[in-house]
Amino acid sequence: MSMGDTESCSSRVQNSGSNICPKQRLKLQVYNEVLSRLRELNVAEAALPGFEHQLWTHFYRLPTRYALDMNVERAQDVIMHKNLLHMAHDPSTRPALQVRLVQVRSASGVNCNAPHSNSQRKLTSLMSETGLNIQEAHAFSTLDGYSLDVFVVGGWPIEETEKLKYVLTKKIQKLEKQPLFKEIIGSQTAGQEQPRINLISDNVNLPICGNATWEIDARYLKFGKKIASRSFFDLYKGAFCNQNVAIKVLKTENMNENIQREFAQEVYILSKVCHKNVVKFIGSCTKPPNLCIVTEYMGGGSMYEFIQKAVLTLSSLLKVAIDVCEGMQYLHQNDIIHRDLKAANLLMDDKGVVKVADFGVARMEDESGIMTAETGTYRWMAPEVIEHKPYDHKADVFSFGIALWELLAGKQLPYENLTPLQAAVGVVHKGLRPKIPTHTHPKLVQLLNRCWHQDPSLRPEFSEILEFLHHFINTNVGDEGERMQEKGHSPTCASAFEQSCHT
Repeated sequence: MSMGDTESCSSRVQNSGSNICPKQRLKLQVYNEVLSRLRELNVAEAALPGFEHQLWTHFYRLPTRYALDMNVERAQDVIMHKNLLHMAHDPSTRPALQVRLVQVRSASGVNCNAPHSNSQRKLTSLMSETGLNIQEAHAFSTLDGYSLDVFVVGGWPIEETEKLKYVLTKKIQKLEKQPLFKEIIGSQTAGQEQPRINLISDNVNLPICGNATWEIDARYLKFGKKIASRSFFDLYKGAFCNQNVAIKVLKTENMNENIQREFAQEVYILSKVCHKNVVKFIGSCTKPPNLCIVTEYMGGGSMYEFIQKAVLTLSSLLKVAIDVCEGMQYLHQNDIIHRDLKAANLLMDDKGVVKVADFGVARMEDESGIMTAETGTYRWMAPEVIEHKPYDHKADVFSFGIALWELLAGKQLPYENLTPLQAAVGVVHKGLRPKIPTHTHPKLVQLLNRCWHQDPSLRPEFSEILEFLHHFINTNVGDEGERMQEKGHSPTCASAFEQSCHT
């Protein structure tokens, strides 16, 4: 994933300080210490692309107690644990087991690590039967139903460590064939050995980004008030790990194969993206009947809601536009087309930062760079998309132009006197565009006309738009004092936005 000059996943975690609960903050501290130690040791795996992201995912899925028990001087143990848990997901690499020699209180011991599904008592019995003396035992359950068990044992010749691994592997394989053990394992892993979403057909598979798993146990989600309802999903404010989240729950009564496919695609894309101007993905529940997507809760609401209650000054509008452009530039750099960009899908957090959200119809741009499917919302849709012609990421630039018009026009809807279909016909065949407010700065009029140009090749890239906006704000906008003129808007939200505009 190309990050360019944007922040990485790890830096975003590091900078989230006050927004995370104490337990997560402790995990974060240990994560940073382990990452630094691995780099000091020049561990090869720590230099691979995406490693920081995978390492944080490893800490995130395990309890806080795991971080507390971690000896940073033995940071390489974390890599071993991470890789063992990854192996445990694949039936072909189970049992996932590692045995090595350690020194404990001036006596030789053997460290055995074995992730599995909630069967420590069976493993303890197995080791006793092997003649091992268990000196220490630690069990850490993951969010997706596995357990990382760490034993320190004695009673085995230190020169035969590899033989012990062979013996334990054979005994565990034999143990797994016992009916009770198979029942335990089967109940925990059945959903992971099959496609994640399997309601309609068995060919809808949820891609996984790298080695990371984003599965959340629905039992740990706390649902609050419903904040939106659409044809195919309900949106709730909720909590997960003591942090506020938004929970998008698919409606089972309208479930079909296309909806499943879009759900899987949305989870996949969200799991790949990591930017300060893209809504943060927390995880997902992909095991029927609990199909939901969990993201950070954006307390400021959508920009569509915001402009119904407040009038943006030029400075505030440009701040929003820059936030959106930075998020979209990042998505396009990573070959992602949003395909439904509009004010309703631009969300603001409590600090006034605006982020691109709702990836329900987003897609990865293929190698040819062109697509043909009609998707999005008619009033914001580019003419080539409406006509089912091949299109690329420049369709998002057109939609951005309409979204920017929304911010300028306030409460108005694009082509509000026309039906969506009439508007689409006008856009394609008559070059129809929304009427630009008379008070709009001439330079912004020029930008709008470029963004919604009929010819996609003549529309600017988001990098060009960003350059234009930064130059514009530096040469045309002074210190205006008040950043917005309120019309009965929430003081908390307005204050947060004002603070962001001054930073």
